[in-house]
Amino acid sequence: MAWSRTTGWSRALRQSKGVGSALQRARSFMILTTLLYRGSHLTVGVLAVAQRSSGHPVPYLGIAAALGLSVLGYGTALRRGWFDARHVWADVLVTGCLLPFALYAWGGLRETPAIGWAMLLGGSASAAAAIALPRLQAVVAVALLVATHLVGYHLVGASRAVLGGHLNSLLSSAVMAWVMWWYLRRQGRLLDEANARALAAETQKARYAERLDHHRALHDTVLATLTTLAAGGVDANAPEVRERCAREAAYLRRLIQQTAEEVHHPEMGAALEEAVSSVESLRLRVTTQYHELPEVPPAVAAAFADAAREALNNVRRHAGTGHAYLTATGEADGAGAVVTVVDRGPGFDPEHHVPGFGLRGSVHARMAEVGGRAVVDTAPGEGVRVELRWPA
Repeated sequence: MAWSRTTGWSRALRQSKGVGSALQRARSFMILTTLLYRGSHLTVGVLAVAQRSSGHPVPYLGIAAALGLSVLGYGTALRRGWFDARHVWADVLVTGCLLPFALYAWGGLRETPAIGWAMLLGGSASAAAAIALPRLQAVVAVALLVATHLVGYHLVGASRAVLGGHLNSLLSSAVMAWVMWWYLRRQGRLLDEANARALAAETQKARYAERLDHHRALHDTVLATLTTLAAGGVDANAPEVRERCAREAAYLRRLIQQTAEEVHHPEMGAALEEAVSSVESLRLRVTTQYHELPEVPPAVAAAFADAAREALNNVRRHAGTGHAYLTATGEADGAGAVVTVVDRGPGFDPEHHVPGFGLRGSVHARMAEVGGRAVVDTAPGEGVRVELRWPA
């Protein structure tokens, strides 16, 4: 479990980078917004050319050029995640600045309504320039559009109302696009920074939980063995003790070397038997009984085994009887399990007893982490009964 926490958060961080940051999503939104804006103008242009051109080729060539530059600019932006400044400048110069004069000079469009669709395309060109170009270049591009459109409308004799309305649309398109992009970019950066802080905090939390799990595992195995040997309760040269020491040395090597994918999680019965064998090697006799054990997730089986091992270690250290009883059964509905560890030692008064690290960290906390619970039932002179239940 310890390895999986850290690995899980690393995987989540990689996935979040793959999906795209909030800033990149803001860019995608602006590309789509200006694309829809350009699409509405192109629709007007296609309809106007179809109705008014009377077979003259220049308007068709003009709308084809606008369509081609739009496909180039926005297609590239969608593929790469943002605009290419060269394509934006090409759209501004050709579609926004040159197209109205070409239609006037060679297309025969000499009236305000006839040339209006070409002027309309300048609004979407100014919006794209405002967000895609550096600030100074964007100002120059919008100024060029304003100047050429002033001249173009003057050539066709547009009224001051038409001229003022068009210039207002041209400038407001650029300003509104820039304000929207500024706001989304700012919010995207703030969100990315908040996500980075949250991921860093969760990674730190996962590392702490990993260290805590390692401490619990060492407390329940290696430290329990060393404490027993130091107290002189067993013969250090006994074959079963030496076997346990070798097994725990191998465990320490795995703890250092293994990754989450290499950790073996046996099924519940085998996990409990492994826990029982580990304490029996330290001269604790355990009477076991299993009845209709259900299939549980590997993490739950590991939590049951680790909590039961520590409960049995407590019997060996504190009960003074050298004998414990472990019973494991499935719930009636087959959806859960109960494991009990009982001894017939002196017990203790729960009201005046402060639980140690083993009981708090290796029993209660382990069961709580997998959605289970542990209950200790004891009284002076009545032994101790530890019940492990999943789900809680």
